[in-house]
Amino acid sequence: MPTLIRFIVFLAILAALVFGSMVALTVFVEPTPREMTERVPARDLFGND
Repeated sequence: MPTLIRFIVFLAILAALVFGSMVALTVFVEPTPREMTERVPARDLFGND
């Protein structure tokens, strides 16, 4: 039984580290917005089937 509890505690600590890193990414990383353009071929617009 102590091995199972140790394993569960290890998984909980690992989950807390992953969650903490995700929160840190959302707080400290600011994305830079930029304009994006994409060319669409005419054959895709008219759908020549």
